[in-house]
Amino acid sequence: MMDDLHIHDFYKDAGRILLALYNQFPAPATVYVEDIAGPDAPDEFGLHSPRHLACLGALSWLKQYGYIHFSQLVRQEAVEEAVLSHRGFLLLVSQDGGGQSNAQLLHTTVRNGSSPQLQELMEHLMREFHTL
Repeated sequence: MMDDLHIHDFYKDAGRILLALYNQFPAPATVYVEDIAGPDAPDEFGLHSPRHLACLGALSWLKQYGYIHFSQLVRQEAVEEAVLSHRGFLLLVSQDGGGQSNAQLLHTTVRNGSSPQLQELMEHLMREFHTL
């Protein structure tokens, strides 16, 4: 079986993006790709690494599917005026059966969980998002 590292990176990036905006909510924020994916060293032509571009793709995907809003992309470095959507906010404040919010679960899993645990949680949150 193939190890889908890019999917694991997507879940981690998406989780970090959602948490960053949750922690700033309701104030719009600038989200820098390097703050989510780590430092990037563009090549001799100024092109970003595939990892950096994948994180940028996660930001765009979250916007396209209604989890977040942002006003504009700043080159390939950041997004401006980013904020959780109404449904994105409701998703993160919703509680599991144990009384923890999804934001608390996501924070713990991003920080201490394994890739399979993060994948399971993110897939659960994505399914839950569509029921809101």
